[in-house]
Amino acid sequence: MLRILKWLALLLIVAIIGVGIWAYAPDRDVAELRAEYGGEPSQFIALPNGQTVHVRDTGPRDAPVLLLMHGSGASLHTWDGWAEALEGDYRVIRYDHAGHGLTGPHVANDYSAAAQSDMVHMLMQNLGVESYIVAGNSMGGRIAWHHTLDHPEAVRALILVDPSGAPQPDDATLPIGFRLVQSDALKPILGVMTPRSIIAETLKGSVAEPDAITDEQIDRYWHLLRYPGNREAMFNPGTGDPARKRDSDQIANITAPSLVLWGAQDTLIPVESAQWFDEKLPDSTLVIYSDLGHIPMEEDPARTAGDVREWLIAKGLDIMPPSRTPAGIMGGAAETAREAWTGRNNADDDAEDNAAASEDAIENTTANQ
Repeated sequence: MLRILKWLALLLIVAIIGVGIWAYAPDRDVAELRAEYGGEPSQFIALPNGQTVHVRDTGPRDAPVLLLMHGSGASLHTWDGWAEALEGDYRVIRYDHAGHGLTGPHVANDYSAAAQSDMVHMLMQNLGVESYIVAGNSMGGRIAWHHTLDHPEAVRALILVDPSGAPQPDDATLPIGFRLVQSDALKPILGVMTPRSIIAETLKGSVAEPDAITDEQIDRYWHLLRYPGNREAMFNPGTGDPARKRDSDQIANITAPSLVLWGAQDTLIPVESAQWFDEKLPDSTLVIYSDLGHIPMEEDPARTAGDVREWLIAKGLDIMPPSRTPAGIMGGAAETAREAWTGRNNADDDAEDNAAASEDAIENTTANQ
């Protein structure tokens, strides 16, 4: 019996060592990561507070500015599709939050929405941009609406893509990666043991079509998470200055035109939150995609970017010199686009009324897709 126990103990030790070897994922070299993910058109901009920020700033300098904010665990690359679709007619600025991508840890180890908003303000001042449209996904959505409250004079319009900030049910189920980082017991281990398989499962659990997630996407998320200090940042979101904490109900004070895009298959933040944001925001347009999940801009960039373009035109936010007018949306065509969006919004209102009566009534409100 004693011999059996010894063998079992030995097997357990071997298994633990094996799991450790399989899961061990040390930090990546900064220079290697920059070479792999920070090539043209990336810039690394030093801010007055000592923070260096990874930024991509593309599109015409004299065009309306669209600032894109990514979600937790992601990077500016999550917006590649939108940038490609919109940078011909808009100046598209996207960056890595502190503790994400190639920006690295916050200089004061503060990852609160207020601190991230301050970093955005310094970045836009550095770039000489005084007025812009801000868009954010998930955590980036929360930072976006927080920043809009902080700087209403600068934000022309707000675009929220499955943002965080709405009240959540107690029984909400999160993808495995998000559940693990909330465990105090696992935080020290996850700082060095972050197997690629967890990243893959988390990503696939965030979208409507898991098979559509590519190896390239998984590798990018996994590699950039291992930028020195990024994993620690995920475990320490920071509280910041309590006096600057924004209650979600303050969203009602946002007067800028707002577009809320939501994937009905979102398993991280339920689609019911879309209605909450739509009701809270005074000047809101809601679009629900029945076939998309938590990151619609990665799942279907062409369709979602197209909806953004239509909405910007309808709201008169596409104003630019004639030489920069988008091909095919000149003169009367632009007015036609505005009228089409207005008609679509009326149809959306009817769909939302039906959705309140039955969950089955939630449908993709986009037209001609």
